[in-house]
Amino acid sequence: MKLPILQSPDTSLLWLEAHRIQAGAHRRPLGGVPTEDQLAQALAALPQGPTRWVIDDLWAPSVLLRDLIELPKGAEAQEAFFRWRFAQSLALEAPHFVQALEVEPGTWLAAGIREDFRESLLQLGLRLDRTLHGLTPRWLHLYNLLAPALDMPGLLLSLSPAGDGRYAGTLVAWGRTLCLLRQWSEPLDPLGWNEERIAPSAAFLQRESRPPQQIFVWGAPAWPESGLPSRILEDRFALGEAR
Repeated sequence: MKLPILQSPDTSLLWLEAHRIQAGAHRRPLGGVPTEDQLAQALAALPQGPTRWVIDDLWAPSVLLRDLIELPKGAEAQEAFFRWRFAQSLALEAPHFVQALEVEPGTWLAAGIREDFRESLLQLGLRLDRTLHGLTPRWLHLYNLLAPALDMPGLLLSLSPAGDGRYAGTLVAWGRTLCLLRQWSEPLDPLGWNEERIAPSAAFLQRESRPPQQIFVWGAPAWPESGLPSRILEDRFALGEAR
């Protein structure tokens, strides 16, 4: 069930969300995309060697592409195809660097990052002599930490605070493997998430015979009753201090 896309173990971790940056003991609030100086200060707090970046879901959007029975021949043709399908599915205009992984026959997970943003990160790493070893969307990092212990269908909420108790972010569901992925940049409060996003998703999964049994929540301090038991994921879980 674990998805290795954009994932590399045994590296230092730089945690980058729209509202904060964390690298080891270095922790700073943010108000959006960090400046080069802010990134340099965070990287300076990590030991030399490869660095893996976990970045905000909305900076690295993801999508499940289904019914891909036959792909173009050749690596370059396939890369171009996935870039096109990714941009088409998410209605993106800016060019994105895209990686794709087949999660089950005919279904692929595609994750991307704006090419100009990725290039700026790579160039910063070169200037600071810091090898950027991997870029992972936050939801995928959380999912991969959970995956070894997931023995029943469930939901993961990967949330970004947007002020006034509201959250944007990602909803991921799995049965035997990853089966649903939805992302929203429009923030809602937890009750709105339950009513407008979780309930319809759970109903869809019920029809697909993959009803979730538990909700894992990242990014919110608590979660209201939704009909499913919930577990709040703490920083120490996601940042590698506890598994």
